[in-house]
Amino acid sequence: MGDLSNKAQELAGKAKEKAGDLTGDQELKGEGQADQVESKAKQAVDDAKDAVQGAADRVKGALKRND
Repeated sequence: MGDLSNKAQELAGKAKEKAGDLTGDQELKGEGQADQVESKAKQAVDDAKDAVQGAADRVKGALKRND
């Protein structure tokens, strides 16, 4: 579910950035850019968690085979 909420936040950020661009509202544009950065950071954390979980699962599987 995190992937979907991160993607939604990224898309909302792009929309804010574009709206700020079109209206000349630099604050809105900055908010949109910040939303996109935050979304990408969250995705990186989620990806790291997945990688760690995958490695832990592989270690557990190897230990079970050695029993």
